[in-house]
Amino acid sequence: MPMIRRGAQVPARWLLLACGILAIVSTSRPAGAADDGIVDVHTLPRLDGAVEDTSRPDNHRVIYTVPTAVPATSEAARKLLSAEGWVPYVYPLDEKSSTLNFKKGRQGLRVSFMQARGRPDQSAVAYTPSRIYSNVPFPDGATDLVFDETRPYLGCIAPGALDATAAFFAKEMAALGWRKLNPEAASRWPNADLGETVPNGMRVFYDHPGGDTTQFYKQKPVMLTLMRRDDGRTHVEIRVAPFALTAELEADDDMAGLPRPKPTKSARGLGSASSNKREMSAAAMVELPAVLAFYRRELAARGWQEDGNAPLAPGDEVALRISSAEETAVLRLGRKYDFTMVNLTAQVKESALAARAKAKKEADARFLSDALGTAQQLIAADEVRRKAQSATLSNAPLTALADSKTPVPLPGNAESVNFEGGEGRLEFSSASSVKALSSFYRTALKSAGWKEQPSVINQPNMAVMAFSKGGKSISMTVMQMGPKVNVRADGSGLVTEVAKPAAGAEAEVQAKSAEPLKPDLESPLPVPTQRSSKSLASTKVPGGEAPLRRELTANIPAPLPDVLTFYRAELSKLGWQEKTEGAAISTERAQIDFTSPQGPAVLKLGRAKGETTVNLAQKNADVAAKADIMPKAGQARVMLGNIGAAEASLTINKQTVKIAAGAGGPQSGKGPMLDLPPGKHQYALRVPGRPAQTETLTVAAGEAWGLLVGPSGDVLPLQMY
Repeated sequence: MPMIRRGAQVPARWLLLACGILAIVSTSRPAGAADDGIVDVHTLPRLDGAVEDTSRPDNHRVIYTVPTAVPATSEAARKLLSAEGWVPYVYPLDEKSSTLNFKKGRQGLRVSFMQARGRPDQSAVAYTPSRIYSNVPFPDGATDLVFDETRPYLGCIAPGALDATAAFFAKEMAALGWRKLNPEAASRWPNADLGETVPNGMRVFYDHPGGDTTQFYKQKPVMLTLMRRDDGRTHVEIRVAPFALTAELEADDDMAGLPRPKPTKSARGLGSASSNKREMSAAAMVELPAVLAFYRRELAARGWQEDGNAPLAPGDEVALRISSAEETAVLRLGRKYDFTMVNLTAQVKESALAARAKAKKEADARFLSDALGTAQQLIAADEVRRKAQSATLSNAPLTALADSKTPVPLPGNAESVNFEGGEGRLEFSSASSVKALSSFYRTALKSAGWKEQPSVINQPNMAVMAFSKGGKSISMTVMQMGPKVNVRADGSGLVTEVAKPAAGAEAEVQAKSAEPLKPDLESPLPVPTQRSSKSLASTKVPGGEAPLRRELTANIPAPLPDVLTFYRAELSKLGWQEKTEGAAISTERAQIDFTSPQGPAVLKLGRAKGETTVNLAQKNADVAAKADIMPKAGQARVMLGNIGAAEASLTINKQTVKIAAGAGGPQSGKGPMLDLPPGKHQYALRVPGRPAQTETLTVAAGEAWGLLVGPSGDVLPLQMY
């Protein structure tokens, strides 16, 4: 493609030239003056059809679009700039990059390309200047150019014979400020050998007394090597002189659990220290003997020993077999450009794999045994507690409560009665035993003409009964719940027509609701004695006594303002301080944050079925901090556990975490933990042999949740803090 000439920019080039001349004669360069080491990309030629992107003006970058695909655009840009004297080259180890690099005298240029989104027939071109810090001459017509302007490094094939190429470099290196390194200057490097000969070629050493072209750092001496080729051309290489490089390497951070030297141009690792197979590759900017000495030192310090040579692969100069108690490995070293290429692969021995499998099996067996033992202890303790509570229940025969308005009789000691005639539901609690209550209802309903259906559930702590009469039915569940027995009944035999209360009855209800609410002195968290239901839950750290979080829920047959007044008074007595900011109070709901001596707390009130619902939650900040589960500020923390027999994988908030079998279990340390922003998060759990499960977890700032994978592969979410 021909280039687009922009005549309006010719005066600008003359102006830049004039500024450059003024800068040369000036003893100091004023701020903003032209820099002849940096090309003005706005003066460079552009491809046909170019449309400049002026949305973000930049003095040091030009972006324009052209109506051609990236491959064609790249080739056209290379030809266009080459015709203007720009010489293309590639960076060492970066041969496959789509970015084009050019050099013209002391100036460098990078040209990058991007496919226009949704437009395969259109691409964007970006010109960006690059500074040539360590400049060396390129022979005219050279091919296979590899160049790095920072060290420097140059590799190419010159078209001329050895003598002509040597004369070219002698002249051009001097013109760029390089001088042949003399013995006196070389004496600072004890290993410098300036008389080294090269078979079928020549070698010359240079230094640059002025440093790099920017005077930014002291330039190390370089080594020019020229070698004859069979085709009459000359192979050229310029690189930092080996004697000027460090001979003793330091250790950088490990990769894949394997040692890595410093400095390196690039490095990568596959696997980890616990993987059965792992690999580390690097390009070290030093000579091969220094790298070999580094690995012999580092591997010996880690208990590895050499086991002789390994077969050489293409590019290898050294290949060593090494081994440790559990692994075998191969270390390969070779040269490419001015790098020593490192490849170290390690494989766990079969005997070690068998030992690891045995250890894992034994650990799993211990975990399952510990988990079973813990479960048995819990069951035994629960049985003892249940028996102790059962001993307090009365087996004495019951009599019916007089004046009961329910379709079935109530025992005389019924408490917290909740009857919904329109729905056909009845619930109450009693201090009598399951046996006494079952006998009471079997006798009472049989005498009323109800026929009992057989049931297989008739235990000391639970009984299920079913009755029928005249096409109607009643199902009853009698179950011990702590120190009381709960009775639940439902069915068409309990449905009654809901009558409007008489004026006198309504006045009586209002009078009862006006009675002051009295606190239950036996409750750990405040709750009125006038309640229809109550439950108290707490979460603890395994092995800990103090709870991380306590939560009370209750239903109070009283207006919301009365319940709110009750809690403000009772919580104040406990030293709780109400926070005014963020409080929301109305006739139908209320939410107030508190500061308690143990930590933050919140009271939530609402209305449902003519009652006030209560949710009171309190957190213990000290316990959370000691257990290391305190969320970060403004975030929520999620702890992951797995009491299943197989490793599980959980993906949440674009993070995938492996949860080992037993992690977070009773006999192991804490499992993985994640910090999440507040809101709803969908997570997916994957367990071998089961389809992926997808659920949603809603978290708020300051909360800590647990996600526990059970033996069956299900997930149990639990708010811990």
